Amino acid sequence: MAFTYQPSRWVPFRDLEVLEKVRRIRREEITRHPNPDYRIQVLSGGDMEFRFIIDIFERIRQSDVEDRRVVMILPQPWPLYSRVAYLINKFRVSCRNLYTFNMDEYANERGEVAPESWEFGFTHALKKYFYSQIDPDLRPPEGQMVGLTNENLRDYGRMMEDLGGVDIVYSGPGWTGHLAFIEPDAPEFDVPLEEWKTLGPRIVTLSPFTLAQNSLHGSFGKSGDLAAVPPKAATVGPAQVIAARHRIQKHGITVHGTSTSWQRLISRLVMHGPVTPRVPESICQTLRTDVWVSEEIATDIQPDWKTGY
Repeated sequence: MAFTYQPSRWVPFRDLEVLEKVRRIRREEITRHPNPDYRIQVLSGGDMEFRFIIDIFERIRQSDVEDRRVVMILPQPWPLYSRVAYLINKFRVSCRNLYTFNMDEYANERGEVAPESWEFGFTHALKKYFYSQIDPDLRPPEGQMVGLTNENLRDYGRMMEDLGGVDIVYSGPGWTGHLAFIEPDAPEFDVPLEEWKTLGPRIVTLSPFTLAQNSLHGSFGKSGDLAAVPPKAATVGPAQVIAARHRIQKHGITVHGTSTSWQRLISRLVMHGPVTPRVPESICQTLRTDVWVSEEIATDIQPDWKTGY
């Protein structure tokens, strides 16, 4: 007798036909996409990290050589920024033209954004692992490395526009398919697709899946401590990602180097499922985007009867 069931109501995307279709995408099929501007490559994990570091460095170097502004929306792979700083110092590259905007930041239940002084915050980390590690004579003015605050939240998108727009957004899907902290099931983003595309920065309620995902981060002790992760966040909106001149989307998260990954399914849904606010990173399918997928994420989804928890 067959045993059938619907996904839990807590799962943001529940279309069984689509889910089964993307589960069946094989390693050799994953790079195929109908949009030629959505360019998928499969890389080793080390190559992905290397490319990320070099891409940021080279954009800064070119901005120095050509004496032109470069504007980035940055995520938080904290240790890697120190390697970018090393290259900047090694090759004496001036960051005078560099402007960075943090993609997101934690907030409490009252919508109060974490201050830069909070040691687990993203702005704190960017200043600690990137800004402070650049030699003082090469650093940009500190005000050019901007994090989200309650004071600038309303104007965050306009600040980017006033600089001539964003050159590059680096992102990668969360467990829910979130883009930055644009959650698929958050009431703050619960509108139809065309309206959703126009939404800007705001405070958002984090998904329980995001709390679980982030509780595995090193900053929270890699411990599954759900209560340690703040319940809300400030985030850029879809409008800022769509308006950028280019995007790099990374799919490469595993559980500390093992073959276990919550990203293997959601990445397939992001890259090959429908474009929908229920999978926010899917909007990049319609945009000029370089997509980097690790071998671990590209691996076929199939049972592994030798592995328990």
